Amino acid sequence: MASDQENSQDANAPDDTSEKEITRGITIMKSIIRDRDKAVTYNVNWNADNQLIGSNAAKLASYIGTLVRMHIPITATRWSNKELGSAKDKIWTEILRSFNIEDTTIRKKYILQLAGKRHRGWRTFLTNKYLKDKEKKFVEYDPEYPVKYAIFITEEEWVAFVAQRRDENFKKVSATNRERASNPTYAYKKGRLGYARLEEKILDETKSDATSLPPHVLWKEARVGKDGTVRDDVQHIYDECETLSQSISTTEDQENRSVLSRALNVPEYPGRVTGKGHGCTPTSLYKNPRRRNPSNQEVMETLQALQAQVLQLQKDNERYRCMEKCSSQLKETSEKASINCQNKFPEGISSCQLYLSSPTYRLVGKGKVHNTSGDLLHHRPLPDGHLKVSVDVVLDKDALLPIPDIVSETTLLRDAIGSFVAWPLDLIFIDDEVFAQGSQQLSQKIGSRQKNKRDLPVTSLPKKGAFVPRYQISLETLVDSSDMATAGAIRLLDMEEDIFGYSCTETIGKEDLEHIFRHQELGVGVIHTYIRFLYDNFMRGNDQLSNRFRFVSSSLVNKALICREPDSCREYLVKRFMASSTNNLYLWPYNSGCHWLLLAIDPLKEVVYFLNSIDGEWTNYPDMKQLVDTSIKVFRSQRQARVPRTKSSNITWIKVQCPLQRNGIDCGYFVMRFMREIINMNQIEIPITYFDEYKCAHYTRLQLEQIKEELCQYFIEKRLISI
Repeated sequence: MASDQENSQDANAPDDTSEKEITRGITIMKSIIRDRDKAVTYNVNWNADNQLIGSNAAKLASYIGTLVRMHIPITATRWSNKELGSAKDKIWTEILRSFNIEDTTIRKKYILQLAGKRHRGWRTFLTNKYLKDKEKKFVEYDPEYPVKYAIFITEEEWVAFVAQRRDENFKKVSATNRERASNPTYAYKKGRLGYARLEEKILDETKSDATSLPPHVLWKEARVGKDGTVRDDVQHIYDECETLSQSISTTEDQENRSVLSRALNVPEYPGRVTGKGHGCTPTSLYKNPRRRNPSNQEVMETLQALQAQVLQLQKDNERYRCMEKCSSQLKETSEKASINCQNKFPEGISSCQLYLSSPTYRLVGKGKVHNTSGDLLHHRPLPDGHLKVSVDVVLDKDALLPIPDIVSETTLLRDAIGSFVAWPLDLIFIDDEVFAQGSQQLSQKIGSRQKNKRDLPVTSLPKKGAFVPRYQISLETLVDSSDMATAGAIRLLDMEEDIFGYSCTETIGKEDLEHIFRHQELGVGVIHTYIRFLYDNFMRGNDQLSNRFRFVSSSLVNKALICREPDSCREYLVKRFMASSTNNLYLWPYNSGCHWLLLAIDPLKEVVYFLNSIDGEWTNYPDMKQLVDTSIKVFRSQRQARVPRTKSSNITWIKVQCPLQRNGIDCGYFVMRFMREIINMNQIEIPITYFDEYKCAHYTRLQLEQIKEELCQYFIEKRLISI
């Protein structure tokens, strides 16, 4: 009973059976059709419970009724019938043409459920008007064909419909429902207003900051008459709900029955919330679904997530084992060396950089290392494998000291500025130490490469004036001398929220570095590291560039995820587009599974620049194109933009005549250089023939080596590899 009352906003029968409704003629919503032809669309609003509200809510509801009459035959008895799929899609498409609604699963489900209610109301109206007498009893004679609705109903459909309604089983069900609805215990008194718009009206009148009202409060207000009086039995239910709400926890309220259904002593039906009306579900109200058995797909997704966690734990375990191995080696070395005077560092006082390895490997401060024989820390010997360091600058305000200072009871690095602390040997780096190591071992490295012709790119001493990849050589020397030389070793690089719209950690493995040294195909870790390089060296501190260019994460949007989780990919892109209010160009390195290409997206102008180094068309990537087009349309809807009708379904795609690769390996290097040149030109619009300053048929090997040098230099400067 309660469910029938709370859905009264969507029932057509009471209004359609009135003589007043009939005499005014059929409703076909010509005004919407005329506006649609003028490329005028209507904005609609949604409340916190995902229900339709706002000034155009009633217009949309009426238009849905018209579309249902036009596309759904009256002989359709079950709305869930799969044969109605194409007709439902037509209804949804027509609505999107005239109303600015996000093309998402949750919105489509709501609209089509409302269309189903309109269809049932339409059939009920026809039954009451033509098949029943004034006493609401079925007539014995054959009802006449409703010529007035000939544009909606054929004569054959009418004959079949009458036969359905005269079925004895249907008559029994009709009588039962009529008896149940004829005398409600707590009558709903707000007519066609409905719960959602009633809630909106109350919040507007009270000027409340709340976004939603509790179900029992809304239920009571829906039963207040025009004179403002509240019946005693309604007030009693409300008072009982107030009492129950003080004794029942939110979790219990969600997992069993709400306080209103308890007070009314009625069951809580799945997918509905008593006292909230059409469209409100336990998921939308409580922000999490009721407990239920997971589906097979959910079980598989959970299993995949657990497998990913196990893999990450294995990587972490390998990383920590490598660190322990390094620590033990350092301890053995320190026992053999003279106490507190390490040969790795110059004697005396030297400027240094201070690193920590947990929870991520990162630079946390700067200071001076004191490498003096017999030196003490606060009158105590230094721990094995540590040196005394004075802290001058703190770069990570939340960094902890490797060993807390017992004397001053200091645990945070920022509290140790100006004082001495003990710091692990392998986490101290003398300024410019890395390049000194590379220079000392360069000759030896080149000589060893002459013996092994498989090692590239340097096979002999460079000629005078020739390009020397000194950063690649220095980095490879460091890798060979560090724990990264072992299989499975990794380094972690923090990616700030400003880069991809969320903070994350990028994993760099030995194989990623080998791909750079050997000029092989690149993975997402290397591409993202270069993006971090571009952000740090071009955009950080430059408001113009940082406000103009943004990046899309290839880890969250790629071919595999587009096929498996298209909704999450679309939600991420839309959220990324919504992050700014000015014109931005979003650079997205897209991996199709075996090839890298670059998309440069201007969501406000709805332009997508397509840069493909193998001269392919965007039509070769239909899933990617559909995702981008849909995301831009949803972004357009969420910012309530109005565009001409000729533009509404067309996103402008531009194929840029960019440099082309001449092998099957260079695509990742080309994408990195594309991004660098676009940012360097500082232009949102990319010429179809590419930038004159960088226009060429193909990139030379030297131009690609320059990108690799920048990457290796960045690895070194970030101190990601240490001996």
